[in-house]
Amino acid sequence: MRPKNLERLVSREGELANTIKAHLPQIAHVQLADNPGRNEPGTGEINYRFLFGFIDSIGYEGWIGCEYKPKGKTIDGLAWRAAHGI
Repeated sequence: MRPKNLERLVSREGELANTIKAHLPQIAHVQLADNPGRNEPGTGEINYRFLFGFIDSIGYEGWIGCEYKPKGKTIDGLAWRAAHGI
């Protein structure tokens, strides 16, 4: 099993939801960063509201980690969590 970096999946493979579903048995944990820019969720083109629900719906039970560079101050870069109940 290996980690899947969502930002890299988008830029290299596209079809993020289908790619995650197809590789679900091999995914050890998911790493978050928006695309483009590798900044916090909500600063790029990944629809995290959809994606978090989708990941739950397909039965993913692993870890989700943040691997992004805040666009501004670190504390400001954590604001995205409130929109997702985190």
